[in-house]
Amino acid sequence: MWNQTPITTLLGIKYPILLGPMGGGFSTPELLAAVSNAGGLGSFGAYTLSPEQIQEADKAIKAKTDKPYNINLWVSDVDDRLTNYPIESLEKVKALFKPYFDELSIPLPDLDTHIPSKFLKQVEAIFEIRPAVFSFIFGIPSKEILDEARRLGIKTVGAATTLDEALALEEAKVDAIVAAGFEAGGHRPSFLRPAHDSLTGTFALIQQLKAKIKTPVIAAGGIADSKGIAAALTLGADAVQIGTAFLVTDESGATTVHKERLFSDESKYTILSKSLTGRMGRMIRNRISEEVNYETEVLPFPLQTRLMGPLRAAALAQGKTDMINFWSGQNAVNLKHTKATELMKTLITETQDIFDSSEK
Repeated sequence: MWNQTPITTLLGIKYPILLGPMGGGFSTPELLAAVSNAGGLGSFGAYTLSPEQIQEADKAIKAKTDKPYNINLWVSDVDDRLTNYPIESLEKVKALFKPYFDELSIPLPDLDTHIPSKFLKQVEAIFEIRPAVFSFIFGIPSKEILDEARRLGIKTVGAATTLDEALALEEAKVDAIVAAGFEAGGHRPSFLRPAHDSLTGTFALIQQLKAKIKTPVIAAGGIADSKGIAAALTLGADAVQIGTAFLVTDESGATTVHKERLFSDESKYTILSKSLTGRMGRMIRNRISEEVNYETEVLPFPLQTRLMGPLRAAALAQGKTDMINFWSGQNAVNLKHTKATELMKTLITETQDIFDSSEK
């Protein structure tokens, strides 16, 4: 049975289909609940939230589902190079982006380079609410954190973009590992080497991990339909994680214009860029990502986000969509569903049909 895997047993779910934990306002309790209630694992990206906001979100989640779900955080939520960041570099980057602000007739924001990490306080909130799963990217939590999660009965899931990262996660004794291929939308969660040196494709990464580690593997990146699910499971993955296909549903927190862009021909053209946040992520190409190439220095994360926040808001308000970043995976050309529950039903039914056909 395709839907009986080490992951379904580990996480107490019916189907090995996980919702990508999209942060930055894209996750909603409604989307999470739709996936969990349909037998998958709903996820909630909480890296931008305060501990109090995480607890409030959890109350809303618990009101909508009694099934297992996942809360996701970033281990490294502030770039190391932000410490003592030179004012000259800050002014140079602001000057680079000033023409875009001028075009929208808005001022450049005042920026404070002192940005403390929220991660440890967020983890305390996770331990209080005790979700079934605590997943994380951009590194590995301390042994003390992982031990406490284990004591509380919370399963831990890390993300790897390379085999070396997966080996490090296995050494830390996480319960499962996401094989994050370069096809995936959103940020590249690399942590041992720079993201641009960690660009293994999903299907190659699955096979590398299955050959060298014993920890269950969750495939992520470029999987948007039943064929992708069947292919990943056939290659050895114990589950799949899907983001972009759920991003376009009514239940997601993405803007209407973002969803429209994902359904358009523009979704064929994605690019890896750090122009929005300071960290590499896959998005639909736009004017800024084309003009500010990867080699161009931008501000460290999350300072670049704070620079670009007002620009994004003004561009949305003024309809200048060529300045807005729209996160997307590489496989958005056949998106159809706008209801998360219908998408889950289709994924389950069509994946079952594929495996039934293969057995005849």
